[in-house]
Amino acid sequence: MNKILKKEKINENVARITVEAPQIARAAKAGQFVVVVPRENAERIPLTIADFDRAAGTVSIIFQIVGATTAVLNSLKEGEEIAHLLGPLGTPSHVDKFGHVVVIGGGVGIAEIYPFVKALKLAGNQVTTIIGARCKDLLIYEKELSVISSKLLVTTDDGTCGRKGFVSDELKDMIAAGLKIDLVIAVGPVPMMKVCCDVTRPHGIKTVVSLNPLMLDATGMCGICRVTVGGQVKLGCVDGPEFDGHEVDFAELTSRLRMYKDVEKRAYDHVCKLLGG
Repeated sequence: MNKILKKEKINENVARITVEAPQIARAAKAGQFVVVVPRENAERIPLTIADFDRAAGTVSIIFQIVGATTAVLNSLKEGEEIAHLLGPLGTPSHVDKFGHVVVIGGGVGIAEIYPFVKALKLAGNQVTTIIGARCKDLLIYEKELSVISSKLLVTTDDGTCGRKGFVSDELKDMIAAGLKIDLVIAVGPVPMMKVCCDVTRPHGIKTVVSLNPLMLDATGMCGICRVTVGGQVKLGCVDGPEFDGHEVDFAELTSRLRMYKDVEKRAYDHVCKLLGG
């Protein structure tokens, strides 16, 4: 059991919890995730480690309340305990001194890039961070990323904050201006990551994406989280979550992510009724 030490409402559909998990905090690295079972007999879901504090023995998790299990997780209050927390899982991000790295976050992926940016800066890189959301109210981690990034660029679909447009527009402009980019890391909605890869591919700029496919056991046993990368089947839980974006079969990934949408909606509605939402 892992006690929730702090819970914050980031916006209408996103929450952040800080959990007591000393063993996970000691071993966690940027790019890894945990499997959360909020209550006994609840579903297992993978969630990215948004931050960790080795000294305090805590990990922070950001999640969007979009399904039955995240609704259950959101129902827990400070002081209550998560039934099961497994991690850290996945292959850590490869952090080195690359030079100029552009890190892109969209939606909840903005929180997920925070440990990437922090680790890359500590390694001596110049880090340009680009974040985007549909509107100002859905932007998260703007202040935190502005502190640790070499430069922060903000976009919103409706123009309520930063540039009106998409994160890929800023990336296109940087390339068109002839800026040297040694690596791009993109985390967020699948369409956003795909577009970023389409932008960088003609210029030969290495682009890494962090995938969140359907997942069950998260240890490589079930094969549910399989993705096709470079024509080969990979497992998101043990081979990922990071992959060469230019090699990912995004069409297959998108199709697999849609498989249980109707079931997920019915489960979410049912749980919301039980929780009184």
